[in-house]
Amino acid sequence: MVEIPDTESLGNVGYERVYVELDWYDGPRAGLADVDGVAHYFRAVHDHARPDAPDDEYVVWPVSESVLALEREQWAIFADWDTRRTAGCADSASHPGNGGIDARYDELEVRLAPLRHPPAHARRVTAQWRSIPGPRYHAEGVDCLVKWRSAADGHR
Repeated sequence: MVEIPDTESLGNVGYERVYVELDWYDGPRAGLADVDGVAHYFRAVHDHARPDAPDDEYVVWPVSESVLALEREQWAIFADWDTRRTAGCADSASHPGNGGIDARYDELEVRLAPLRHPPAHARRVTAQWRSIPGPRYHAEGVDCLVKWRSAADGHR
């Protein structure tokens, strides 16, 4: 099992835990991470295809403990597949996101998909990502941490 620093020690340096990565393109685009120590969904504001748009702007909105548990359960199914893929024991055709591969993954997808869209009250923030050692994907999360700040504070 990969050891993840606790939220308190991460908070001391301003970086927080990333639980789930739902979309990635040249960096995390959507997923779940702590914001001020509380689990939130995050989604990039700008399309990665727009080279003139800032790529560090996100919207965040809180999730309940029960939703976080479901997201982490689905993530663990994906991480297990990725471990097998990395070891050469699975291929992209067996990815659970393809549908019909893992019934529980599919059930979770149906339940969670509607919750992954930003609500009107989502907060706009900027993100700074930091890679950490370890496997890219594992049941406890991903190989990065994030530091958030209000988008009103401007860019670096």
